[in-house]
Amino acid sequence: MSRLAPVVLDNGTGYTKMGFAGNSDPSFVIPTCIATRGGSSSSSGSRGPAVASKPSGLGGASSSSSHLSSKRGIEDLDFFIGDEALANSKTYNINYPIKHGMIDDWDHMERYWEQCIFKYLRTEPEDHHFLLTEPPLNPPENREATAEIFFESFNVQGLYIAVQAVLALAASWTSKSVQHRTLTGTVIDSGDGVTHVIPV
Repeated sequence: MSRLAPVVLDNGTGYTKMGFAGNSDPSFVIPTCIATRGGSSSSSGSRGPAVASKPSGLGGASSSSSHLSSKRGIEDLDFFIGDEALANSKTYNINYPIKHGMIDDWDHMERYWEQCIFKYLRTEPEDHHFLLTEPPLNPPENREATAEIFFESFNVQGLYIAVQAVLALAASWTSKSVQHRTLTGTVIDSGDGVTHVIPV
């Protein structure tokens, strides 16, 4: 069993917070965007509401396409995420894989996670457990697709996907003594793409 700290990834519509469990602050906070070369893919988010693309390993798609490294060409390796993506916006297409709190483009999200893990956190996913966040009312299909990517593409040891509001309430415990910790509350979570008011 691994003794290394679990990785925490909080993917939001506008920004992603990432780091390791036990730290008081995220190691990195970067924009949730990816810059890619190519034609008229889902660039810049100026189009109307898009229908979420189905993950490659679900819905009868060939299972051979689900592994990230097996479908890569040279052009697939030429991309940037976060602030680097925004800095290259003149020569690359900017894509925002999360819309209104939900993952909208699974291929770009998988590539985004890959850069988060290997380039920013500089960690081997096989050596860590992962904690990811999700919005309330996230469909089970999205949770299944996320788990498929993390277990099959990144080979993580373990994965837990928690609702952001529950984690926000739990975060308030750090400043309270055990006698004053509450298990219930109302969380108002206002992000870049969506606002939720959740009783917990």
